[in-house]
Amino acid sequence: MSLKVPKANNIQLFKDGYKQLQGLEDAVLRNIQAVAELSDLVRTSFGPNGRNKLIINHLGRLFVTSDAATIIREIEVVHPAAKLLVMASQAQESEMGDATNFVLILAGELLKKAGPLLVMGLHPSEVIQGYELASIKALAELETLSVHTLPSPLTQASLTLALKPAIAAKQYGSEDILASLVAEAALAVMPPNPKNFNVDNVRVVKIMGGSLSGSRVVRGMVFGREPEGIVKKATKSKVAVFTCGLDVAQTETKGTVLLKNADEMLNFTRGEEKQMEKIVKEIADSGVKVIIAGSSVGELALHYLNRMSIVVVKVLSKFDLRRLCRVVNATPLARMGAPTAEEAGFVDVLECIEVGGDRVTVLRQLSDEERNGDAADGEKSRTSTIVLRGATQNSLDDLERAVDDGVNVLKALLKDARLVPGAGATELELAKRVEAYGSSLKGLNQHAVRKYATALEVVPRTLAENALGGAEGNEVIGKLWAKHNSGQEGAPTWGVDVEVDSDSGGTLPAPSLSIYDSLAAKSWGIRLATEAAISVLSVDSIIMSKPAGGPKVPQQAGNWDED
Repeated sequence: MSLKVPKANNIQLFKDGYKQLQGLEDAVLRNIQAVAELSDLVRTSFGPNGRNKLIINHLGRLFVTSDAATIIREIEVVHPAAKLLVMASQAQESEMGDATNFVLILAGELLKKAGPLLVMGLHPSEVIQGYELASIKALAELETLSVHTLPSPLTQASLTLALKPAIAAKQYGSEDILASLVAEAALAVMPPNPKNFNVDNVRVVKIMGGSLSGSRVVRGMVFGREPEGIVKKATKSKVAVFTCGLDVAQTETKGTVLLKNADEMLNFTRGEEKQMEKIVKEIADSGVKVIIAGSSVGELALHYLNRMSIVVVKVLSKFDLRRLCRVVNATPLARMGAPTAEEAGFVDVLECIEVGGDRVTVLRQLSDEERNGDAADGEKSRTSTIVLRGATQNSLDDLERAVDDGVNVLKALLKDARLVPGAGATELELAKRVEAYGSSLKGLNQHAVRKYATALEVVPRTLAENALGGAEGNEVIGKLWAKHNSGQEGAPTWGVDVEVDSDSGGTLPAPSLSIYDSLAAKSWGIRLATEAAISVLSVDSIIMSKPAGGPKVPQQAGNWDED
């Protein structure tokens, strides 16, 4: 018998303050629990009947929203495993702009289902292998489920139809108005090749007051402030854009001037005035009728600009200034002076209108109808603005998020026009097919494949639970399985009916009611959720160092370093 060598029990591997968790109980199951909590948090916000979350972020700003991307951006998640999920949903947000909640829910459910398998003794690598196989199968089957594509010459009706389900998930009840607004705004700036559509060309301006039905689309830019001078309107005008301040140049050093008599006093500022008048006259002589200032406008400059009947609009946001240059086709100038012919832009109409109680400035190019078919003296507007009206700032913010989602879904559809049945029908059909595939496998990974199939069921189940409640939700899922297994024509397109008072028994054929989801967004969502779940499962120990930094600043005291 070999001699047992005693182990030293005080080996210190890390510095003081390090925390190490390892093994199935401490690391893997703890991670699964943390991720499950995050996914349960956003799960109740999923779908048209999703509940709002009221979030106050670290700056004290209030958010009332059911948009998962906003929720996870504003809550500061510190658990390392949950952060992996947050990163996956942020990747979905930047790639597709929609279905972020889908990623969080599916990844959370995949990990919840993996927990019992690991407790029963399956090795994480077998679960990971099963999930990878199931993910490949699900993505392959997803390609065959497309039932509709966006028609090629884009029309407002076809775009509205495709956008409605995505917007209904955020603003249920207002989807008709919002979808048609987004479709109209997008068509106004649609390039000849729709694949080059830029989401930045559809802007949103929020004006308090009124109701959503008072919202409209403006072809061009809208700014929530009046022009600076007394001239408020211009038509068919040249535009100059300046990023520098329109003011008398100040010297860097201070000087002292000694004035001996009244004449010197009068002549003292006359030189400056003459110089300013000369510059403004040059600008006016070059035919410019509109000036966009990216910085301050001095009183003297404004005086001469008013005398020359030039409209001055101040735009302080450099992003808006950049967009505006695109709309009027101008080059921003960093010096005061007359622009050359190439640097000057052109705008059909600049007007100051009243929306609600606020005066706003609108720069727009005329539409073909307004020009009476004479398209030679202008061009198509490159930016369109959706003017949103609403009662409170929070509701306006939420409407803006719904519009952003709509525009992003549209961008995704222009790249890949295929649509799959919505309302949870696609996920249930994929669950059915992955389940059948799992039953045909022989190894231990078949258990993981079948768990993957049950995890996919979470989407229709969540839709049903959020709309009808937990007990009803189970009943609806049972009916859906019966429909999908019936083998009838159109069986794979049956989904959850979220109308609480309808007599459909909680199920409906999605295509007949034009409920579609983007195939590309689903595909990315499944891929990212599986990757996030696999990343969490492949972790077997967590090592956390002591947070860096000195003493934390006390919250209550204003000047904490004063005795």
